[in-house]
Amino acid sequence: MKVVRVVAAAVVREGRVMACRRRPDLARGGLWELPGGKVEAGESDADALARELAEELGLTVVVGAHLAEAVHDYGDVAIRLVALACTTADEPVLTDHDAVAWVDREGLATLTWAPADLPLLEAVAPLLRAGGSP
Repeated sequence: MKVVRVVAAAVVREGRVMACRRRPDLARGGLWELPGGKVEAGESDADALARELAEELGLTVVVGAHLAEAVHDYGDVAIRLVALACTTADEPVLTDHDAVAWVDREGLATLTWAPADLPLLEAVAPLLRAGGSP
């Protein structure tokens, strides 16, 4: 099976990361994810992530460091999910998602994540504040 390259954003603000819940009518609906999408032919990971976040959430982002990557086979598709750190001053506008949450380190464990995202959270956690205090 071909493995599709997909990028995911760890958008961190004030010690919290943005998590988005997929709409119920989409594949893996109801699950939380780091937002992003497929890398198109000829695109760099950073360019693909900036494009996807603009399309899906109306965000203009600054893409930073590579954090982690993992391969996951969903059965209908296998993906190589690459997490990159990002920053933005924009607020998300939901189109492919029905909810957004800004979660701290402990909050990561309270969401039902898409299986492909789970291995990436270990690399995201050090960027986040512990507990709810500033």
